[in-house]
Amino acid sequence: MLEEGDRNFNSLVEISTPQGRNPVMVQTFLPAAKDGDKRIILLNGEPIGAVNRIPTGAEFRGNMAVGGRVAKVDITEREREICAQLAPVLQRDGLYFVGIDVIGGYLTEVNVTSPTGVREVDRLDGVQLGQKVIAWAVEKQGG
Repeated sequence: MLEEGDRNFNSLVEISTPQGRNPVMVQTFLPAAKDGDKRIILLNGEPIGAVNRIPTGAEFRGNMAVGGRVAKVDITEREREICAQLAPVLQRDGLYFVGIDVIGGYLTEVNVTSPTGVREVDRLDGVQLGQKVIAWAVEKQGG
């Protein structure tokens, strides 16, 4: 995380981009991140579960891989709107099983290769999302 006027800005850009040869993505820090980073699991564009990943200790990220704790959470109307807007694009691109991240009502990421959080949703909500995904895939294939 960088602050405006950070003295290390130039060196971080040089290191992160191998002297400007590789692009990087930068996003604005959203203060609502302190309350959690909601992972919403989508199947064919429809939200099927969610988990809130909350930062712990000095870490500002809520990712489970860096020690974030998880909590049961509902999907808000705003988040359903985000999913509905995103669904046609995901379907067009053949992205049927994804995890999106939402902080403070803003879409921050679309995870298409590793939509983690399914096991946490299963445990917190008493569901089995994996079975739902497999059943959908079998049906889609005509089996």
